[in-house]
Amino acid sequence: MARWLVISDNHGDREILPDLRRKLRPDVTFHCGDSEMTADDPWFLAPNTYVVRGNMDIDDGFPLALTPKIDGAQVLLTHGHRDAVHWDLTKLQLHAEAVQADAVFFGHTHELAVEMTGGRLYLNPGSISQPRGEFRTLGGTCALVTVTPEQWLVQYYTRDGRPVTRLKFSFERPQKG
Repeated sequence: MARWLVISDNHGDREILPDLRRKLRPDVTFHCGDSEMTADDPWFLAPNTYVVRGNMDIDDGFPLALTPKIDGAQVLLTHGHRDAVHWDLTKLQLHAEAVQADAVFFGHTHELAVEMTGGRLYLNPGSISQPRGEFRTLGGTCALVTVTPEQWLVQYYTRDGRPVTRLKFSFERPQKG
């Protein structure tokens, strides 16, 4: 069992990042872009941390997408702006198929979302600093994904590290073989 923190769109609000890592104690951290920080920031250089460039990031030291294999799962990490996630998930789904992703983490819309489609987990943690949409009154969100061989357990948290009880989801992981 592993705990993955998925965060996005902090837009220069650096102080929130170490606070969440300290409170939620993930094994792996994914940042979906629009940090508006530099790629050499010590927070990004911590072990088991993956980060991509968003449309507001000017440091080209960040890759546009990453596809690490972690805990037996192929992950696609992207910001989403190049996959037109504001319109629908079609381009993102094609990108996920191309890299044979099991889990897809993206941001850009500032709206949290999670679904299992075509045997893949698609997760947007929402913006930790500038939330939009139905859950904007929470003041910012991130997601903690507990990974087991059988399931993805997704729990959303507020920026102060409190779980949002109504935003807890469990998805069965397709068995390969």
